[in-house]
Amino acid sequence: GDWDFWADWKDRRLWVTVYPIVMITFPAAVQAVLWERLRLPWGATVCVLGILFGEWVNRYFNFWMWTYFPINFVFPTAAVHMAIFLDVVLMLSGSFLFTAVIGGLGWGLLMYPGNWPIIAPLHVPVEYNGMLMSIADIQGYHYVRTGTPEYILMVET
Repeated sequence: GDWDFWADWKDRRLWVTVYPIVMITFPAAVQAVLWERLRLPWGATVCVLGILFGEWVNRYFNFWMWTYFPINFVFPTAAVHMAIFLDVVLMLSGSFLFTAVIGGLGWGLLMYPGNWPIIAPLHVPVEYNGMLMSIADIQGYHYVRTGTPEYILMVET
């Protein structure tokens, strides 16, 4: 959804709560199949690398080449560190239940700190036309989008 497309929305409530819950479904399914059938402990990592490749292709062609949004405004969320943690928990425990509880918890808790070094420079406060806002918010004003983000911003305000 929009919480993963725009840099000015990557610090709000939906990105840190909804994205990890939605994102874990495919890596967990691939991990379960590869572990059950082949005993390979890297299913989540391979799945996330594939998803990340597809997201970068989407962001480059659809957002940069088609609509000219800057890449640092529409970069995808890094999830490889979360997938590695999920695979390591399954490899060490060998239990789907333990992986679901501890690995899923780690998946959600590692998302924000793992992406903070990427997001932090865009959330530096600056003064712009007499208002205090972040660099990501300034980008959001200059690169106008249609649809959901503006509506949610009006509801939040």
